Amino acid sequence: MYAVVANGSHQYKVAEGLKFSVEKLDGEIGSKIVLDKVLLVGGEGELKLGNPFLASATVEAEILEQGKDKKILILKKKRRKGYRKKQGHRQTFTLLKVNKILF
Repeated sequence: MYAVVANGSHQYKVAEGLKFSVEKLDGEIGSKIVLDKVLLVGGEGELKLGNPFLASATVEAEILEQGKDKKILILKKKRRKGYRKKQGHRQTFTLLKVNKILF
């Protein structure tokens, strides 16, 4: 069984036991989280689609890690002008493990 959940501006296809990374969510490591914006549930029998979300479907997940990704370097340059600007950015993330898909 799998589901498609929305979190922020991203959509993720998840299944039970799957680990996936999302943008930073509040919570301690080991705590449970319920993702209630389920767009689609499928895998066993008929495919269920929401309009836009399924009211009765939820995904229960556990927080495994809170961290930062690798640094992304941004370099801006204009030729023959002597202009260079270098910036860096580390995006925060939360690693989740899906425990149950309830429908």
